[in-house]
Amino acid sequence: MTDHLRRGGDNFLAMTVHNIGFLLDRLGQDCHPLQFLRELTQNSIEAINRSGVPGEIVWDVDWTTYDLDGVQKVAITDTGDGMSGEEMVRFINQLSSSLTAQSMSGNYGVGAKIATATRNPAGVVYLSWKCGEGAMIHTYRDPRTAQYGLKQFQLSDGTFNHFIPLEDDVRPDMIKDHGTRVVLFGMAAESNTMQAPAGVASPSRWISKYINTRYFRFPDGVTVKAREGWEYPRTDGDRNVLRRLTGQKVYLDDHAVSSGTVGLTQAAAHWWILEDEPALTNNSGFIESSGHMAALYQDELYELTTSRAGMSKLQQFGVTFGYRFVVIYIEPKGLGPDELTTNTARTALLIQNEPLSWADWAAEFREKMPEEIVRLVEEKAASAAATDHQKSIRERLKDVMGLFKISRYRPTPDGDVLIDPDRLVRGGQPFEQPRSTRIGGEGGRSGNPGGTSGNVYAVFEKVDGVPGKRTKPDPFPTVRWVSIKDRTREYGDIEDRAAKYLVDQNLLLVNADFRVFDDMIKHFVTESPSVPGIAEIAQEAVRGWFEQALVETVMGVQGLANSKEWTQNDIDKALSEESLTCAVMQRYHVYVAVKRELGSKLGGRRAAASVQLS
Repeated sequence: MTDHLRRGGDNFLAMTVHNIGFLLDRLGQDCHPLQFLRELTQNSIEAINRSGVPGEIVWDVDWTTYDLDGVQKVAITDTGDGMSGEEMVRFINQLSSSLTAQSMSGNYGVGAKIATATRNPAGVVYLSWKCGEGAMIHTYRDPRTAQYGLKQFQLSDGTFNHFIPLEDDVRPDMIKDHGTRVVLFGMAAESNTMQAPAGVASPSRWISKYINTRYFRFPDGVTVKAREGWEYPRTDGDRNVLRRLTGQKVYLDDHAVSSGTVGLTQAAAHWWILEDEPALTNNSGFIESSGHMAALYQDELYELTTSRAGMSKLQQFGVTFGYRFVVIYIEPKGLGPDELTTNTARTALLIQNEPLSWADWAAEFREKMPEEIVRLVEEKAASAAATDHQKSIRERLKDVMGLFKISRYRPTPDGDVLIDPDRLVRGGQPFEQPRSTRIGGEGGRSGNPGGTSGNVYAVFEKVDGVPGKRTKPDPFPTVRWVSIKDRTREYGDIEDRAAKYLVDQNLLLVNADFRVFDDMIKHFVTESPSVPGIAEIAQEAVRGWFEQALVETVMGVQGLANSKEWTQNDIDKALSEESLTCAVMQRYHVYVAVKRELGSKLGGRRAAASVQLS
């Protein structure tokens, strides 16, 4: 082997890329539709940092193109160090090339090209000034070859080049000696790229909203602005304006009544409680102004979850009520540059190439929840107090509790029994020590049938258990009825669903606004309109029986956990909002039960009502 290697030549053949256009198109599909805003903004931030002086970044209409062609094209302009024509050809037209040093925790040199070029096949024009001299290049997708590259220009002297020098007349006013403008042409020359892409939130402020919610804060000495109201005349200074962008931190600090940081395992949880004010809704067009969650890395936000998804994640972190007012950012800590990275498209954070440990951090945060958040949750939950149905439900189910397979063991370090940690069902199951513990002979595994089905390695199953204690866990989930009316539920949360189950808290949130419940209550009110207090009585009865159906469903499904045919994914599906809604869609049994209960409660009242009417 050594001789063979010694005889090898030194003319190494480097790997190349075939059909780079296909590669770019494929990588572009992994990018968020607005990812190019982040990539170009970040390039401008780095250009300003390299210049060594404070600078400015502006997202605006390219007014030169508009004045000449009448089409609005979005452009980003910065006062960074700029590039010469030769540098633009070198760095812009090479996929993995950057003016900034490349690293796993820094600049990859591919983001802007992937996210920008693939969404602007008609072209991306770079105009840059360095030492007072300007130059331009034009990248686009060749429709004949489906490849990306630089347009060739014929210069005034008859020669050809892939960049051209620029007259000083086209230099933006904000650029003095150095800086860069990038103009995005979109799908075609006539495309209006100032118009928000389809489906984007806050279409009239889409640039401001995305950049503000992508960045936690901007570096000192970097000012970022974005045009809003571009559809109005330029003389309309009230609506056609440049907005200063700050990132989320400045806004959260300005609108929080309290904030802090909780130390977690290899992470810090930064939290804010926002003031209950109109700004929670009024400012949502340009900033994330109400409760949400995200991961924080190098002053950027990843995996931002808002609206319904954000509510659910906050509830996992223990913010079961009042989540509209709480913001939590998880910042991984204590990890090396090779351990904490992003994917190539900069859309997700990875720890050792695995997704973030949200579930573990949620459990730890619940244990260390700040007192301020605890008080907020308790205050907001006061209107959704535990229902009075639990006693009657327990009484009805006492004779059939044996049918619910609820474990009575839980892991604990000082336990006096061993339990199987892989078969935990809300507390665990007892671990049965096999009669044989070794292969062959006395105490061998010869009696274990595990290998007789072809899987010979089954006989090597690990038999050690973990310490545990016998316990009597309460199989009944805590139930809270929530509604928009009493502000214990927000729009979008459990919307047109019956209930949500938070497994870690064993908490069942039932949507009091769900139309199935409301229709049943109205039916019984209509049947006895003259009975005093019928609305309240019918509501209690209807809610009590529907609540029992939901409680039984939760208890029953948990009894299926860790069986051969039910994976954890199956259990999660069975306890989803949609599945819990299915559990209450039958009407007959609830109708009969409610009718019987109302009959016993309203007998005297109906008679009294009849006498009064006569």
